[in-house]
Amino acid sequence: MQKTGTVLARRALELPELADAATVAAYVSVGSEPGTRALLDALRARGVRVLLPVLLPDNDLDWAVYEGPEHLGRARLGLLEPVGARLGVRAVLEADAVLLPGLAVDGRGTRLGRGGGSYDRVLARLEAAGARPHLVVLLYDEEVVARVPREPHDHPVSAVVTPGGVRRFTA
Repeated sequence: MQKTGTVLARRALELPELADAATVAAYVSVGSEPGTRALLDALRARGVRVLLPVLLPDNDLDWAVYEGPEHLGRARLGLLEPVGARLGVRAVLEADAVLLPGLAVDGRGTRLGRGGGSYDRVLARLEAAGARPHLVVLLYDEEVVARVPREPHDHPVSAVVTPGGVRRFTA
C-alpha cells in the first residue's frame, strides 16, 4: 500500500490544482483505500493548509487542520481523524481543492461514494455557498470504470488521480 500511496502522491502533487492551492480538504485513507498519508505530509511540507474531516454523529463532516500523523486519533468506523480544534462544517468552503474518497468514477466524472452521504453533504454545501474548489478523486486504476449510477444530487468531479495517471473531466 505504501508504494501505491507514494506513486499516488507524486501524481497528485503534479496537478496544477494542488500546486497553486493554499488550502486543501483531504482525508486519511483507511483499509484498502489508496494511501493518502504521503500526499498529506507532502502538502503540509509545501506549506499547504490541509483540512481533514471529522465524522459527526449524523454522518456530516466537521473539519480540523492536519498537524502531522502524531496528531491523528482513532474514531468510529475505523477512521483516523485529527485531534485538534474543530473548525465547523463550513470550513471546507475555504478549500481550493477537495480530495474525495470513492469506490469508482466513470467517464462522465461521476463519483461513486460509500453510501453514507457525508461527501454528498459537503458537495451540496460547497454548491450552495457558490464555492468552486477543484474536486479530485483518488482511486486505483481499475476503479475508473465505464459507468456508475448517477443520482440527481451527484456532483461531477474535475479529475481522478490513480497510480497510472490523471484523467480530467469537463462539466
